[in-house]
This record gives sequence, C-alpha cells and structure tokens, in this order.
Amino acid sequence: MSWLPDDFVHPVLVPLPGGGHHLRPIREADAPLDYPAVMGSRERLWTLFGPAWGWPAATMTYEADRADLLRHEKEIAAHRSFNYALFDAAEAALLGCVYIDPPERAGADGEISWWVVDELVGSEVEQALDALVPRWIAADWPFEQPRFPGREISWSDWLALPEHPGTLLRPPPG
Repeated sequence: MSWLPDDFVHPVLVPLPGGGHHLRPIREADAPLDYPAVMGSRERLWTLFGPAWGWPAATMTYEADRADLLRHEKEIAAHRSFNYALFDAAEAALLGCVYIDPPERAGADGEISWWVVDELVGSEVEQALDALVPRWIAADWPFEQPRFPGREISWSDWLALPEHPGTLLRPPPG
C-alpha cells in the first residue's frame, strides 16, 4: 500500500510569500548549488539532523551529494519521498530544503522537516518558509496527521517514538 493516493500529483513550484523565493523538487543537476549550501551550513545542520539521520557527514563529497540528489530525484518521480529545494527567483542560489517523507515513527502519516542556510537563520525568508510549510502541507498534501520533527516535536522525542508499522527507512537527505 502506498503512503500517498495513486492519483496524487505533487506540486512542482511553490512560491514563498514576498515573491523572491520558491520551492521546487530537487534534481541531480542542482548539486553545484546544493553542495556548497549544505557544507557551508554543515555544523548547524548536523546539530539538527545528525542524531536522527547521520547527515550531513563532515566527509560528504561533492560526488556523494550528487548521488544523493539523483536518488532524491528518482524518489520524487516514484512518489516515495520528496525533497524540495528553496531557491532565489533566478535559481542562482539554493538556500535550504524541505523534506516530505513517509512516516518512520508511529502516530503520523507524513513527516516534514526543513532548513535554511546559515545566512538566512532568523531572516524574513526563514520566517516566510516557517509559516508557509505547515499551511502548504495542510492545503496541498493528502495527510491527516502530518508530523513536523524538530518543530512540533523535538528530534530526541521523535527518536524515542516507536517505529511506524511498515516503515520505509530512507537514506539521509542529500
């Protein structure tokens, strides 16, 4: 049984309020922008995602990141999980990501997490993304019980939850 309805069509472009930024599904071709974004914010990202996902490793190479993005692109096409990249209007900079995944822990039908690069922490762009994601999930995704690890539940509390029956454990994000 799929975690999404067979007829579900995922959004392909999601504008942030204010008009200067948008989300779209990540692609392998985004590696030249993704790698510096991730590695430039790696220490902070590790404090958020490291204990749960073991990501991003200090030793992650550009090629490993590119391979992760190819995996994400294939997972998006197969509706197994979704990684949306946050871009500026010209897509000259990747500024963060939003992950929409099948539940790994009991009590939810989807798990959503996100981040921005260090330079945007506390910015209007981060605030717009923080406001947008829960509204977007409620409006455009078929979840009845979405969970927002690291937001509405701490990562440590999330890790303590029992595994979701039939969990499709995914590799860490790229």
